[in-house]
Amino acid sequence: MSPDAPLPDLPLFRGLAPAATRVLATAPRRRFRAGQTLWAAGADAGALAVVLSGQVRVVRAVAAGRSAGRQYGVHTEGPGGTLGEVPFFAGGRYPATAVATEATTCLLLDRDTVARAVAADPELALRWLSRLAGRVRRLLERLDQQTGRTVEQRLATLLLARHAARGRAPFALAATQAEAAEELGTVREVLVRTLGRFRAACLVSTPTRGRYVVTDRAALARLAAE
Repeated sequence: MSPDAPLPDLPLFRGLAPAATRVLATAPRRRFRAGQTLWAAGADAGALAVVLSGQVRVVRAVAAGRSAGRQYGVHTEGPGGTLGEVPFFAGGRYPATAVATEATTCLLLDRDTVARAVAADPELALRWLSRLAGRVRRLLERLDQQTGRTVEQRLATLLLARHAARGRAPFALAATQAEAAEELGTVREVLVRTLGRFRAACLVSTPTRGRYVVTDRAALARLAAE
């Protein structure tokens, strides 16, 4: 992608002062192949990334206890999503690892570029604050769900969310079963057994490998609400 290419029409950039957009457009763009790491946990936070196309998954490993070595998904960002804000603005190192789950292009912003863009249009700072606040809210909601709910309840909630997003079309829980398990705060083996029970109870069906269809939405909703 040419560095002179216009910025995509993403909510973060939409309606900014032209001077701010011109500053942001000078930042380098980098392509990542599927499975490539943007940065690893513990690396110096030298850049703030904006996803222009593709998808990036942020994961963190459990360092101690019975679950040591297990990864869990922190968040996933598609076009318009931002990554690395906390260490970028607060200082320190990246607290988690960012991995492209498909071919991805990111805009990489250093501190000078961000400072000049915000000076050109202070609205940009408010947009980043809003994004950070929304992410904290979602993380707290996930924490509440995972600490006080069973795997069955969490899986029912995830299935209903995927169903609502895709309607009647078959959907995937995540790129892999391991990633879906990480999102639910469990391990792949537990997820597979739970999905097997859901299929046996006719709550979901699998028309093709790795794809699901909700067959009893009411029962899933009752389970999720228990």
